Amino acid sequence: MMGLGFLKTATFQPPAPLGLREGIVADVAAKYGPVGDLAPLFAQHRGEGVDKWHHYLPLYERYLGPWRGRPLRFLEIGVFKGGSLEMWRKYFGPEAVIYGIDIDPTCARFDGRDGQVRIGSQDDRAFLGRVIDEMGGVDVVLDDGSHVMAHLRATLAALFPRLSQGGTYIVEDLHTAYWPQYGGGTGPENFYSTVRAMIDDMHHWYHDGAFAHPATAGQVTGIHIHDSMVVLEKGTPYRPVRSIVGGNIDGADLAQTTSAEGKASR
Repeated sequence: MMGLGFLKTATFQPPAPLGLREGIVADVAAKYGPVGDLAPLFAQHRGEGVDKWHHYLPLYERYLGPWRGRPLRFLEIGVFKGGSLEMWRKYFGPEAVIYGIDIDPTCARFDGRDGQVRIGSQDDRAFLGRVIDEMGGVDVVLDDGSHVMAHLRATLAALFPRLSQGGTYIVEDLHTAYWPQYGGGTGPENFYSTVRAMIDDMHHWYHDGAFAHPATAGQVTGIHIHDSMVVLEKGTPYRPVRSIVGGNIDGADLAQTTSAEGKASR
C-alpha cells in the first residue's frame, strides 16, 4: 500500500488480528477451503510488515499460483513496509523478476532486498513506462497502491497495454471505491462502474456501443469480481461460435437464441 493508506481512514477500523499462525491458517481453511502454500507462508512471516485480508490469500493462490515455476515478471504497486515483497519472493522463488513501486521515498531502502524498488507515482505514465522497460515487460500487476479512483484508472490505462498475453492484472482493496476520500461513491466515479463498462466492451459482439475503454478493449478474456478485488485476464478474445448437435431442436427454438447477429443499441 502507498499514499493515503486505507487503514488510516477514520471511517474504518480493521478487525483485531488473530495473531497466531494457527489462527490465521485455521480461519482461511474454515471459510475458504484448502489453504495452499500462501496462507501458511503469510502466517509464518516474521520479517518486514505485511498486511493482507484473509480472503485474499486463496484468491492469490487461484490466480497467481499458476505462475509459480514459470518465468515471471511481477510488479506490485505499493511497497508500504516492504513485507509483501519478501512474501512474494518466497512464494514465486529466486528466478522471478519482482519489482515494487511506491511514492514514498523511504521505501527505497527495500531496493535490492527481495526485489527492485523504484520511487514514483502510479499515475505517472512515463515513470510506469520506464519501470516496465527496465523489467523487460510484465506478466502480473498487483495494484495495492493509493486506492484512489483516478489513480486506479490511470494505472490501468498505462499498464494493461504493456501486460503480456496471458497476463494477470489485479486491483485490490476496492472497498475504497465507495469512500469519498478516495474519490469513490455509488455513482460513475466508483471503479466498479469502470469494470461494468469493461464488461460491456467484452460483450461488444452483442451491441452497437463504442468501446468505453480503448486501453483494455479487445484484450480482456476474463473479469473476476470478489469482495474488494477485481482480476482481469489478458488475451485474445474470439467471437463465440455455436454448434448444435443431436435432435429435437427446431427453427422456433433457434429463433429465440440466435440474436448474436442482431445487436442491441446502448
